[in-house]
This record gives sequence, structure tokens and C-alpha cells, in this order.
Amino acid sequence: MKSKILTFAVLAFSLNVSAQNYSVSSPNGNLKLNLNCDNGQAFYSVQFNGNTFIEKSQLGLVTDLDDYSVDLVSNGFETDLKSFSYDSKVLKKSHVDVVANNAVWHFYKHDRPAFDIIFMVENNDIAFKYKVYSQPNPLTPTEPRVCTVVKNEKSYFNFPKETTTFLSTQMKGGTGWGRTAPSYETPYTVDAKPGFNADGAGFIFPALFKVQNGWVLISETGVSSSYCASHISNEGDTKYKVAFPLDADYNYNGTSCPGIPLPGETPWRTITVGENLKPIVETTIAWDFVEPLYSPSKEYTYGPGTWSWIIGMDESVNYSEQKKYLDFTADLGFVSQIVDNWWDTQIGRDSIEMLAKYAKQKGTSLVLWYNSNGYWNDAPQGPKHIMSNSIKRHKEMAWMKSIGIRGIKVDFLGSDKQQTMQLYEDILCDANEYGLEVIFHGATLPRGWEIMYPNFIACEAVQASENLHFSDDFCRQEAYNATLHPVIRNSVASMDYGGVTFNDYFNISNDTTIWGGHRVTSDVFQMAIAVLFQCPLNHTALYYNQLRKDEPWKLDFVKKCPTLWNDIKFIDGYPGKYLIMARRSGDKWYVVAINADNQPLKKNINLDFISGDITIYSDDANLKGSVKYIKSNKKNIYQINVPKNGATIFVGNNI
Repeated sequence: MKSKILTFAVLAFSLNVSAQNYSVSSPNGNLKLNLNCDNGQAFYSVQFNGNTFIEKSQLGLVTDLDDYSVDLVSNGFETDLKSFSYDSKVLKKSHVDVVANNAVWHFYKHDRPAFDIIFMVENNDIAFKYKVYSQPNPLTPTEPRVCTVVKNEKSYFNFPKETTTFLSTQMKGGTGWGRTAPSYETPYTVDAKPGFNADGAGFIFPALFKVQNGWVLISETGVSSSYCASHISNEGDTKYKVAFPLDADYNYNGTSCPGIPLPGETPWRTITVGENLKPIVETTIAWDFVEPLYSPSKEYTYGPGTWSWIIGMDESVNYSEQKKYLDFTADLGFVSQIVDNWWDTQIGRDSIEMLAKYAKQKGTSLVLWYNSNGYWNDAPQGPKHIMSNSIKRHKEMAWMKSIGIRGIKVDFLGSDKQQTMQLYEDILCDANEYGLEVIFHGATLPRGWEIMYPNFIACEAVQASENLHFSDDFCRQEAYNATLHPVIRNSVASMDYGGVTFNDYFNISNDTTIWGGHRVTSDVFQMAIAVLFQCPLNHTALYYNQLRKDEPWKLDFVKKCPTLWNDIKFIDGYPGKYLIMARRSGDKWYVVAINADNQPLKKNINLDFISGDITIYSDDANLKGSVKYIKSNKKNIYQINVPKNGATIFVGNNI
């Protein structure tokens, strides 16, 4: 549960009333937000250590009440300092201290209050949102308009001309397999030139940009049923703009434009800046200004799990195979096992009850897969037409609670419209009533949901491990993608990736003659994924009869690797080339280095935050792994030599 204690203080800011110019600096003074109202339009720019990271960019909204992007009058500017802390078990940091300079910029139109822009400025982060006020109703002047439709958002991000981009394209609605898109499952382009617009669809959040003097990550948070989820579109050159869902999303059901009550607020737009990637990887801006929407019905617990489908596909979803997997899950000491699609017909409800009982006897639990489908895609997998209906959903969840099911994995939601956000929220809220945890697959980016919905675990929202089964090309890109996700996708939300395997081939026989991608990364690299990708209920791709029994230290690492973390450190890296980072659980740090470049990664790294006995897992030039044990040295400098597709892992005590 998130608990915040706020304190307030006066904030000094610069003000030029005649020009209507304002500026707000971060608490340490390094980050500066410049604001001005020019010819009836609102603008902002962002500087960090004196360098421009975002150039002059417009702000505003267009609603069915009025166009709140033109003919504006700046009518006041209020500031204070907000200081608070919160705790959460499921984030990249278990304890977060927030100090932010808060500013509220008031705007009038037609001589009456129109809207405010609310800013929170931390040392490396900016969050802003709009608050819109009620207006007179021309049809009934004595009764004000108390709701509105936001037709367009004029929130722009204008980057300097030398900017390059690290973006994933927005999938067009009603496309992809079974018309299940958009599902946030397109690859990233790395160091690309701006100025194109992904075939008219735009780009998903989070979006990473490299400017001349550093890095910028933009995203959004606080999206609930009260609004739609958004993305960005390119408006020419280095100019990007917040964009609403496409009409084709959700099989053209529901509006692309969100409606809000009045007074009402939009979600937060977030900007994270840094001269290196450390503030990007370590940011907590996605959770700093959101609150729980309901209380947990119980204390939810977390840990690693197993998942047969990634190796065995649909054929593995049968009673016999799932029971073998439960034995394997229990032997590993893992907390849960996903029973994937078609369980309703290939296993049956009576046998699921038997498996759930057996799981309880073995000290573990089941997570059941569901198709979200009501009327918006053609995905055939069952069970379906349950999670889309409130009456059926409650009946199903009551049954799951009665037999001891741990949680659900709901797939194929395929839309960012407000109507879909309502479905996400309804599933989560109903599941909480029955003590069920929720994972979403084929889904949107979580936007602050770890705090907002206490039983939420993670969304996929990435090209995840299932692609390793289907494509050798994706297997060859595994290390490349792993250098991207902790910096971009996983930096703002937990990620259900489903990796970590020791199979050479993604099939049950581990055989080159049978369909299934060929893994090219090392076993130590697979161990590193358990640290790199943050997810509190992490279901691995381990297969029970294909583990290398001659090297028990590999499986021992996976058994003991945490899924809950207390802290995070970015050490070094460049997206698409290599990454060195660390996570702490309790008194132990796990430091991982991976390499996607053709040349070996040779570096000296400073690990002055670990001490005592250190375990090092590493690969030789042929990707053959080994483990050794050393004592920490006084200089705290350690040399790594990581081959392409390999990894090095240090495990040591926190100083």
C-alpha cells in the first residue's frame, strides 16, 4: 500500500508579468522548466544544466466546450514545494523519497476560468497535467456544463535538431494476428532520425530521445477509466505531439476521444532528462504522483513461476503435462504456474480443480489464462467471452476463488480507448474482490498501475519471449533487445516478458529438426535476464526435462534470484549495444553486464557498493559459462570481458 506524507513550503520563482513568463527549477536547481503565454498560446521548454533538452513547445487542449489552445489569458501562477515518501514491494525501488517543486498555471478564456496546467518538477523529472473547469451551458444558462469531450491535446515535445530517436511504432487497430492489434509488440528503431510517422500511426510510450547533451524519456502515467491511453505522433522534423487512439482500435467500438467530468483532470505527461541514462533507468516518475484507487482485499505475495506454453506451445496445455510442471514448479520452490490458452477444452474445469488442489498440496498455485474477447478481435483461443462480461466475470472469479486459483492472465485487449481502460479497471477491481492477481498480455503499457491497482502484476506490452519460439531472427536479436528494455519499456512499468531458459531450441525435444527458434545467447545471459527484466511475479521459460544437470549452479541461481527489489543502479550502457546495471534485494546486490555488440565488452567497473564474498558468473569467448568466488578488493574496481550474446553477473553484499 502506498502511504504519502506531504509537507509544503514556499518556492521561489521568476516572474515577468507583462510578458507572462515564468520559470520553475528543480529542488537542486539543475532542471529548469520555462513557461510563457505568447499571443494567447501556452508554451514550455526544458533546460538541464544550462543546455536545452526540449525546445519551445505548445501546451493546451481542444474540447467540445472550447479551444483551450488559443486566445488564452494567463491568470496567475502558484507554487509550493512538495515533499513526501512512499513504499511499495513491487516497484524497482521499495522506498521512494520525492521532493518536487509544484506549480499551477491558471488560464482564463472569455473572462472566466478555463483550465489549469499543473506541473511537478523533480531533479530529473517533470510531470504535467490539465485540470478543466465547468462552463456555462448555452442551452440552459442557469445550469453549467459538467462534462466535456477532449477532442485534441496540444501537448508537444519539440526536440533540438540533432536529436535521434529510440521508438517503437504504434500498431494500427484491427491489424495483426486475429485483429488483436494494437498490442505494443513492435521492435524499436535505434538511433533513428526523426521526421517520419510510422505509417501514420505514431509511436508508443515510453519514447526515448538522444539529444546533443544527454537523453530524454517521455511517457504518461495515472491513466484509468477516466481517460484514454495516448501515444505520440510526429508533426514534422523533431516535433512530436500527444495523440489519442486510432478509430480502428477495438474493432471501431468506442470513441477515440476521452470524456471527463468537470472539473476534471487528464493523466500526467512525464519527461525524464539526464546527461546519461542513469536518471532514465532509475526514475520513479511513473508512480510518484498516483494513488491507489482501491484497497487490497488481502496481502498479495510474489515470486518466480513457470510457464509451459513458451516451450511446449498449445500441445503442452493438457492435464498430464501441467501436473509434471507442477512437480517441477514445487521442486524449484516457485510460487506459481501459468496454465495457458485452451485449458477450458484441453484440460476441462473438473481437471483444473484437480490441478489446483494438487498445486496446493505441493505448496504452489495456478494462474489461468483468459481471452479478453467480447466483440473486438478474432482470436479463437478459449476461454473467451467471460472477462468481457461483468456477470460472467464475477461468476468465474467466484469459482476460481473457491478452488484456490492465484490469479489470471488476460490476453488480446488491443486498444487504448477509454472504453478499454474501463475494461482493464473493471477486471482488476473485480479480481481484487476475489483475491486474484492480474497479468495482462497482448496489452497496453501500464501507466502507474502498480500503485493504482494493488492486485496488478504486470503487462506484456513488449515484443516478449514468445517470439523466440517463432523466429530465429528474433533469437539473434535477443541480446540487442535486452539492452533496450530496462532503459525504455521496463523503466516506467513492470514487464511480463517470460524469459529465462536453458533450452537450446524452443521446443520440448530441444531438437534442431523440430519447429522452434534456436537460442544464441549464453546460459549466463539467461540468468542475467532474471535480474534485468523487472516483474514481481516472473514466469520463466524453464522446461522441466531439459535442464543441464551437470551444472547445478545455473539452476541454483534461478531458484534464488529475487523478483522483488529494493533498489536499482544504472552503471553504464548504450541502447542496442551493451548494458551494465544492478538491482538490490535485501542486503545483496546483483550486478549484470550484457553485450549485444560484435566486439567483446571490455571494461573496468566500479562496484564500491558491494563488499565481502562475491560470486561471479561469466562467459568465455565461446559462451561457456563458469562460476567463481572471490573476496572484494579495496579498490572496488573489477574487470569484465563479455562476449557478444554473453553476460557477467556479480552477486555481493550491500555496503
